[in-house]
Amino acid sequence: MKILLVEDELSLASFIRKGIESEGYEIEVAYDGLMGKHLADRDPYDVIILDINLPHINGFELCRHIKQQTPRQPVLMLTALDSLNDKESGFEAGADDYLVKPFAFRELILRIRALARRPLAFIGKILKVADLELDTEARTATRAGQHLDLTAREYSLLEYLMINQGRIVSRVDIAEKVWNLHFDTNTNVIDVYINYLRKKIDKQFEAKLLHTVIGMGYVLRAP
Repeated sequence: MKILLVEDELSLASFIRKGIESEGYEIEVAYDGLMGKHLADRDPYDVIILDINLPHINGFELCRHIKQQTPRQPVLMLTALDSLNDKESGFEAGADDYLVKPFAFRELILRIRALARRPLAFIGKILKVADLELDTEARTATRAGQHLDLTAREYSLLEYLMINQGRIVSRVDIAEKVWNLHFDTNTNVIDVYINYLRKKIDKQFEAKLLHTVIGMGYVLRAP
């Protein structure tokens, strides 16, 4: 699991980082809203944790930006602001959960796990990138109205790319999220399936949606 923490209080950020790493999760820390925005735009995360009172860009604004870019990105507000109005503002900004400081660390971990395993059906039925559509309930895909005949693995790969549309996802990300295994650098299975998928979603169409970013991974984006 990969987590982004945006927290400007250094001692608290260090405490949370150590605790999350002790759980075996990967974590990156941003100490202001601008750095948080850069990291959130650059990489996909299983969960993003946001403070509200941040330098440069506050947590409400940053949450709105994240949800505009990636609506299905799970976001947890972690803040000392505990009034009902604050919570309402957080959820209106797009937060999926809201935890008030001080907090029990175990509760934070439980909430992170709950957000990370939320089923796709809970967060939206139709995914779209340009004229490519994925019906996550029927598990079918079309482009420009034409049905795409996908295997189960190709469907899972396309679903993951569409959830993270506009973001570069690495082969490691794909191995962990689609194949549920640690990435073996000696295998080219991911490259093979990317090629299978590219032939089905792009080959017959002028506008190409699936792109390789050399040395970084793959990205699905509208032209």
